[in-house]
Amino acid sequence: GLQCGNLPWALGGLVHLTLVVCFVLPLQNVRLDPSGIAFNMWKDIPVPFYFSVYFFEVLNHQEVLKGEKPAVNQRGPYVYREYREKKNITFHDENGTVSFLGNRRFYFQPDLSNGSEEDYVMVPNILVMGAAIMMEKLPQFVKLLLSGALVGLGQGAFMNRTVGEIMWGYDDPLIDAMNAIVPGLIPFQGKFGLFVDFNNSNTGLFTVFTGKDDISKVHMVDTWNGLKKVSYWRSDECNLINGTAGEMWPPFRTPSSSLEFYSPDACRSMTLVYEKSGIFEGVPTYRFVAPKTMFANGTDYPPNEGFCPCRESGIQNVSTCRLNAPVFISHPHFYNADPVLLDTVDGLHPNKEQHALFLDIHPVTGIPMNCSIKLQLSLYIKQVSGIMQTGQIKPVVLPLIWFAESGEIEGDVLKQFYTSLVLIPSVMEYLQYILIALGGVLLIAALIVLVKSQVGWNAQASKDKSWPLDSMAYADVTVNLINL
Repeated sequence: GLQCGNLPWALGGLVHLTLVVCFVLPLQNVRLDPSGIAFNMWKDIPVPFYFSVYFFEVLNHQEVLKGEKPAVNQRGPYVYREYREKKNITFHDENGTVSFLGNRRFYFQPDLSNGSEEDYVMVPNILVMGAAIMMEKLPQFVKLLLSGALVGLGQGAFMNRTVGEIMWGYDDPLIDAMNAIVPGLIPFQGKFGLFVDFNNSNTGLFTVFTGKDDISKVHMVDTWNGLKKVSYWRSDECNLINGTAGEMWPPFRTPSSSLEFYSPDACRSMTLVYEKSGIFEGVPTYRFVAPKTMFANGTDYPPNEGFCPCRESGIQNVSTCRLNAPVFISHPHFYNADPVLLDTVDGLHPNKEQHALFLDIHPVTGIPMNCSIKLQLSLYIKQVSGIMQTGQIKPVVLPLIWFAESGEIEGDVLKQFYTSLVLIPSVMEYLQYILIALGGVLLIAALIVLVKSQVGWNAQASKDKSWPLDSMAYADVTVNLINL
């Protein structure tokens, strides 16, 4: 009776051990612990990332100066291999966090590109048109002074420069001239380029939770550059630094979960929502995408009022974190934006397959398997009184470039991931059912043996006319069954 009575306990122990292996071990791998699987992936991301840039070449810049609608032609992609690594990794045991600087390096990939960095592209002169808007409310004589300086420097509303110059910077005497006329208007020196600060730079000092004390907080940002919120926007909600650093998320994502992350490049936190389930190279995934409200204006989506002053839905004014330049971010080709924006520019063709961003994650671990984050930069231009270079340009949000940061797990990393976090847990999950079934068979066998032995004992007792003992035997059977 004692051995059979211990069988449910032993079976329960085996099932418990199986559950521990299935769920606790993967969680240990997810924590930011130097001995865990996720740590090495997090420290030196082994995924090959690519940064693909598309330019909007202005086909009719002379006509735009006369007030006609801009016509653009997409050029590219110009593809760069992006390497990411973390430096100055410092653990803070007192509050279960780790801080790091995320460095980025870019290398041009001619074989993957449609063109070279020496290609010339006609685009708006960002410094001239940006400064014109920034100076619009200054006294007329200041604007005339700038306009005269622009003539002397041979600067106009549009420029024909190489992809490399526009991307990584070029020397422009206009910067010094502008700062001489309006001190502090452009508070930087040296080269000017859209991504001049990207290459061989970091995204700021992130401090994130390791998950040591609470696995649900792993990768969540505690501070960025020592801040829990920024000061670019007009509401506390919009200024909050929410979510992760955009590389990994806490485990156990569900369709009702959202993916939040803080983007230093966009100067704000963003939220992605569940779209559908899928499979990536044998690994189950959840796809998260941008909701239509991401870049909606305050009228269409009141919580975004803090990002205003706003224009049409689908574009966000980021001038407050871009030196007050009239720059807007959106989805490429104004995808999911107000159709009015498409009516002001010819040559745009938005579609979901090419222009929607997505992120596929393994829901149990929160580790991304495949992603493509896409954004467009646009410049607001128009005629500004006193600056003759702006001609008769009608107000328009003119796309400059759009880019995609893409990557997917592959090779040995994918095999290790699949084996450790998919295959083994799956085997263990089936094993628990096998153990339960085996335990059930052993339990039934034990019952049969027990009943047979008791019946044999009762038969012998009956033969010996030991009726009191026979009653006690039946009581023993009952007690043993209850114990089982």
